[in-house]
Amino acid sequence: MPTSKGLNIWRSLALTGLFLTACAAPQAGEDAGSGAGTTIFLNAEIITVDDALPDAEAVAVKDGLILAVGTLEEVTGLAGEGAAVRDLGGATLAPGFIDTHGHFALMSQAASMANIQPPPAGPVRTITELQAALADWSGAHPDAPWIAGWGYDDSLLAEQRHPTRQDLDAVSSEKPVMLMHTSAHFAVCNTPCLELLGITAVTPDPSGGVIRREADGHTPNGVLEETALYLLYPHLPQPGESQRIEGILKIQDLYASYGITTVQEGAAQPHNIADLRKVAETGRLYLDVVAYQLFPDGAVIAEDFAASRQYENRFRVGGIKLLLDGSLQGKTGWLTRPYVSPPASQQNGYSGYRIHADESVASLFEQAWSRNIQIIAHANGDRAIDQYLDMIAPVIAADPEADQRPVIIHAQAARADQLEEMAAGMIIPSFFSAHPFYWGDWHRDAVLGPERAAFISPLVAAKALGIPYTIHNDPPVVPPDVIQLLWVSVNRETRSGQVLGEDQRAAPIDALRAVTLSAARQYFEESEKGSITPGKKADFVVLSDNPLTVDPAEMQDIRILETIKEGVTIYAAGTPEDE
Repeated sequence: MPTSKGLNIWRSLALTGLFLTACAAPQAGEDAGSGAGTTIFLNAEIITVDDALPDAEAVAVKDGLILAVGTLEEVTGLAGEGAAVRDLGGATLAPGFIDTHGHFALMSQAASMANIQPPPAGPVRTITELQAALADWSGAHPDAPWIAGWGYDDSLLAEQRHPTRQDLDAVSSEKPVMLMHTSAHFAVCNTPCLELLGITAVTPDPSGGVIRREADGHTPNGVLEETALYLLYPHLPQPGESQRIEGILKIQDLYASYGITTVQEGAAQPHNIADLRKVAETGRLYLDVVAYQLFPDGAVIAEDFAASRQYENRFRVGGIKLLLDGSLQGKTGWLTRPYVSPPASQQNGYSGYRIHADESVASLFEQAWSRNIQIIAHANGDRAIDQYLDMIAPVIAADPEADQRPVIIHAQAARADQLEEMAAGMIIPSFFSAHPFYWGDWHRDAVLGPERAAFISPLVAAKALGIPYTIHNDPPVVPPDVIQLLWVSVNRETRSGQVLGEDQRAAPIDALRAVTLSAARQYFEESEKGSITPGKKADFVVLSDNPLTVDPAEMQDIRILETIKEGVTIYAAGTPEDE
């Protein structure tokens, strides 16, 4: 079983600040070694993820770029006299990790709410514990206009259900109370919250969403699904700009502590883009950040929408994001075959539902493709993946030579025939391959059944077809712990200790490539990042052990010792006792 190390976002935020202060990591513009010039990294197990340079004894870095890779004699000769030396003491040097899907800006919002996640990420196992956590948070924030919590998980609550408005009314019948599900595909409101939103017994379900009802079939029970959350968002109190910016900076420190050097905001609203651009313009980003703006059903891409493959002050808008279905663990993902156990609000035979109409998906795909704008789309269920593939096929056929690298985000329930279509269309699946641990037992027993559950995140099947897949954690759904992600991808062990889909366990090098070289390719950056190759950026992570040779069952115990971005140390760990 994995340890709890690194799983609590809130604890990690506090510790990261302490580590960075205590270790006095160099600031932007300083060399990772001592002084300016060239630095040689040696006495390390070096994983290049470069098939042309599989073995290396040393690496030289100059001006933020990799100067040389090879034997110590070769590298020393190319580095020249006077080069600084970094002796890594037998640790492992690997390319910096690349986040292929997550929500960088949303992370700071989640960290500002009450932590109502289940163990090991949080303290909540029951609705009573959830209520207590909210009460504690409210007591610590008496001036907050709302009581808000992030990360409850009905699949792991002892009651095996979503909280309701009555449960939250017990916390407060005066202030609005709002909970966000760990998947971010559900929210729960108390009665004052529903009143503020104007949701009543006669409020219709929005297209692509559901307002769950009580036994009478009319009265809202407080649970909002999918696009029903859009009724909530305009009413949520927003922190001031300075608070939002400070939150982004803290989350940047958190990502660096996990060895990540490039991050994604994978469902950006215009104000998120504005905030990130402001942080970038003031020179406070030391990670590369790529944002994808979320486009709702029926939207069009404005003429002035600008995507770029070039960073400005470490920030760029990479393209557009669509949301085609919901959450498999929340049972709103769109499947071709029914859920094993439907939600309490649904009948047998229920198989989830779409978010976008076919016409909307086709239109957005055509608009983006014609303007060379990269497309990423959330599609968990196989029916949603069908929609993606069906709508993009004619767009690709009309311009087959274009190198657009469309991405299917999550691709949890992808079938074997769909993988073949992805391979033929050069479509990249970015698998949410942390799922077997976090929700594997739930998928097997209550969502998909044993056969379909064993094939979620089919990494081996994708590799067999030559698909350069990537993998992700989707923070804040789960923390941005890349070591944990690698461990799950290689072992596929569930919370109960069972193996889910033994034949889809990735080889360690394949899992590592999915967060380095293949990840860089997803961003059109494989010539600059993703491997330890001369001429590329000196983006590294220093690890306590080698993930390619350590016992796979113990991979989750690997520690991040240092994170280096373009030759600059941006994170240095404290001692194990400090952690």
